[in-house]
Amino acid sequence: MIKHDYDSLAQGTLFDIQRFSIHDGPGIRTLVFFKGCPLRCLWCDNPESLVSTPELGFSIQNCIGCGQCFKVCPTGAIKDDEERVDRRKCIVCGRCAEVCYARALTIIGRTYTVEEVIAEVKKDIMFYRRSGGGVTVSGGEPLAQPEFLEALLRGLRSENVHIAIETTGYAREEVIRKIFPLIDLILYDIKHMDSEKHRQYTGVGNERIHHNARVAAGLGIPIIIRVPVIPGYNDSEANIRATVLFAQELGGVREFHLLPYHRLGQSKYRKLGRKYPLEGVKPPSQQQIEQLAKMVESYGLKCRIGG
Repeated sequence: MIKHDYDSLAQGTLFDIQRFSIHDGPGIRTLVFFKGCPLRCLWCDNPESLVSTPELGFSIQNCIGCGQCFKVCPTGAIKDDEERVDRRKCIVCGRCAEVCYARALTIIGRTYTVEEVIAEVKKDIMFYRRSGGGVTVSGGEPLAQPEFLEALLRGLRSENVHIAIETTGYAREEVIRKIFPLIDLILYDIKHMDSEKHRQYTGVGNERIHHNARVAAGLGIPIIIRVPVIPGYNDSEANIRATVLFAQELGGVREFHLLPYHRLGQSKYRKLGRKYPLEGVKPPSQQQIEQLAKMVESYGLKCRIGG
C-alpha cells in the first residue's frame, strides 16, 4: 500500500471540476469548485456554490415530459408546472435525477475524496508543465472546508503541481495561517472597501477580509487583487481607487484584476428555483472598464480586465 503524508481519504463537497481552463491563474489549469460560501454577494454568478450540501436543479428546456420523476419521488415534491420542484418537500434524495434521461433534473454537488480529486488532476499534469499551469481551488469559498482543503493541497504539493486559490479571505486567521503557506498564488477578491456597504451587498462586513489580506501579504505569497465591477454597487472610481491604495499598502501584490459584471449565471438561479437578485442591472461599458484600468495603472499596478 502506498503511504501518503496527507489524508487521501479526507472528504469534501464540490460542485464541479473543470479541466483545460485558461482563467483563474497562469497556464492551462484544472479548477476545483468547492461548495459552500459564508458570503451572499448579490451578483454571485455561481449560486450553486452558496449552500454546502447537494441541491436539486431543474432545467425546463431539457424536460421531455416523460413523467418518470413523478413516479419515483417519495415526498410528492415534483409538481406539474414550470418550477417542477416543491423545494419545501424535496429531500434531495436524487431518485428523480436518476430516472431523468434528458437530464432536466440533476443533483448539483457531491462528496469527493482527496484521492478522487488527485486522480482527476493527474490526467492533465503534462499540460500544466508545458504551459506553466496547475490547479486553482475556487468556489464557493474553499476556506469554508479547511480540513478537506488542507489535505487536498498537501496531495497536490506531493505531485509538484502549481496551486492557486480564489478566495474572499473570509475565515479564521488560524485557518489562513495553516492554508496559505501551501499556496503558490492567491487570487484575493475585494468586493467593496466600505464595510457597511460590503455588509449590505454580501451579508458580512469586510474587516476580517482586510485583516486576512494583511496576514497573507505578511506570509510573502504572491497576491492578485480581484474586484468584480458591478454597476451601481461598487463601480465608482472612488471605491476602485481605495481598493488600489489598499493593494499598495499590502505589498507583494502582483497584479490588479477588474472583473466586469455579466449575467451568464442568471439561468442558474432559475435552475435552483431562486430569484435573480440583480434583475435589470446591465454590464459596465467597455469604456468605463478601460477608464478604471487606466486609473489603476496610474498607481503603478499592472491591471488586467477579466480573470
